[in-house]
Amino acid sequence: MTLRLLAFTDRGFTLAQTLAEALDGEAARCGAPLGLAEWTAGGFSQADALVFVGAAGIAVRAIAPHVRHKAADPAVVVVDEAGRFAVPILSGHLGGANDLARKIAAQCGAVPVITTATDVRGLFAVDEWAKRQNCRAENPEAIVRFSSKVLAGETAGIYSPWPIAGRRPEHTAPAAERYCDAMLTIRRESGDALRLIPAIAVLGVGCRKGTPAAALERAFAEFLERSGLNSLAFHKVCSIDLKRDEPGLLAFCQSRGLAFETFSAQALLAVEGDFSPSGFVRSVTGVDNVCERAAVLGSGGELIVKKQAGDGVTMAAALAPFSPDWRWRDE
Repeated sequence: MTLRLLAFTDRGFTLAQTLAEALDGEAARCGAPLGLAEWTAGGFSQADALVFVGAAGIAVRAIAPHVRHKAADPAVVVVDEAGRFAVPILSGHLGGANDLARKIAAQCGAVPVITTATDVRGLFAVDEWAKRQNCRAENPEAIVRFSSKVLAGETAGIYSPWPIAGRRPEHTAPAAERYCDAMLTIRRESGDALRLIPAIAVLGVGCRKGTPAAALERAFAEFLERSGLNSLAFHKVCSIDLKRDEPGLLAFCQSRGLAFETFSAQALLAVEGDFSPSGFVRSVTGVDNVCERAAVLGSGGELIVKKQAGDGVTMAAALAPFSPDWRWRDE
């Protein structure tokens, strides 16, 4: 998590530095050198969490122009300069502001001022659970419907093709895919249920030298269409070392926020499995298949979509092991 802290006074800056050291963040003093507006704008585009050490009103006015959606906004917490209160003011669950406020409180002896309804009543927060399970909400507007049932004392059904370990929270129950209120899935689905996508898929890619990012985007769109996979399930792209500095591939990964990892031909050859061999690929790279082997090696899991080829691009997908549990808050 990229954490940035901003203080408005010398006393506040001392606290910000202490918290930054404890929480692996970066502390700054307002105006040295960035002003409030510039610092906030940069934080919203580049950081996962922002902490304002000072008055809540200043923080609210600073972030107001940048607030977009709970699924995209960073966590924002305000701490008074005396370190007495830690107040999450944005992205309490999906962004992790509630958890961050608790961590800050533990460091400086503050009171975490948590106001989200499920937390106040000690009830299951599906969006906080999703974050802890490394899931992305495809339709976050459905969080309200799910949470409303829990808050009303009704039972919300959850579908998962993976076993969920631990004790199931109150007001939740297993449900069939057709009748659930929330589902864990890596596939493209429709309907009103909250769709939580585990970020566990790895995209293996091979391409001709000089392949532009636009061609990779087209290939990926076709790959998703054929496979039925949800793009939100992908968190990394893997290939061979020969493609480490390929401009189009780097641009494709950057535009989608995907990590990029490459492997040597020797490492790829050592991967066990049933792969689609190509004599031409072997003659160029030293390994009979790049995309399938890279996907499996990068995921540590199993190949789920074999090589698809077109326009000088090959793609395959593998799935990392996934073992969800019912943890949704610190016990």
